[in-house]
Amino acid sequence: MPKLYSGDLSPYSARVRMQIYAKGITDIELERPADFGMPSFRQRLPIGRIPVLDIDGDLMPESDVIAEYIEEVYPQPSLLGATPRETAHIRTLARIGDVYLMNNMFMLGPQSRAESRDQGIVDLLGGQVVRNVKALDKMIGTDGHAACGRLTLADCALVPALFLIENVLPGTGVENPVPKAANVAAWWAAIQTNEHAAKVLAELHRGLEERRELIRSGAFAKMMAAAKAAMDAAEA
Repeated sequence: MPKLYSGDLSPYSARVRMQIYAKGITDIELERPADFGMPSFRQRLPIGRIPVLDIDGDLMPESDVIAEYIEEVYPQPSLLGATPRETAHIRTLARIGDVYLMNNMFMLGPQSRAESRDQGIVDLLGGQVVRNVKALDKMIGTDGHAACGRLTLADCALVPALFLIENVLPGTGVENPVPKAANVAAWWAAIQTNEHAAKVLAELHRGLEERRELIRSGAFAKMMAAAKAAMDAAEA
């Protein structure tokens, strides 16, 4: 049985999990790799990130690649468009979520827990998030879905992106731009009532609370230091 190496708080994993839930796929097992972040994981997968789709030992990285693969192997119900142009629009919105929002939030996230913020990083990455939410507001659907009036890969990519913006961005001192973007705000309120989005959001919230507890207890800093030491030793 194929396995998706995933983690509750990984936004890139979340977009693939939402796709799996929406398509009703039951023969892909979800698993958090025990050695994630350690040299043994990077030996198997040099990129060292999740999600990874494990197909009988054939490891496929990158959430966007995995999502497209799943659409080809499990074509129904389709989360792409009915026409090439619709599909192009869906992929554009998904790319905004993945590259322009999630990637910036992923890099900005450590500033939310830093003892002393690097304001230059906050201004640069936070500014990009605000700017791209404004761009998304001009492109997103106005009927409760991101595109095509139904759940698509665009929704799957945007849900974890908006979760990070709502829950992590304010911790960096940057105001959440979503309430001022009327179309994005309306979509965000509507999509959270979707059962598949709600399931993924519950997982993300669970992961965030676990991470915050690890940070409060000091365990997270110890884990990161141990992982760095192991990686440094492996690369020496």
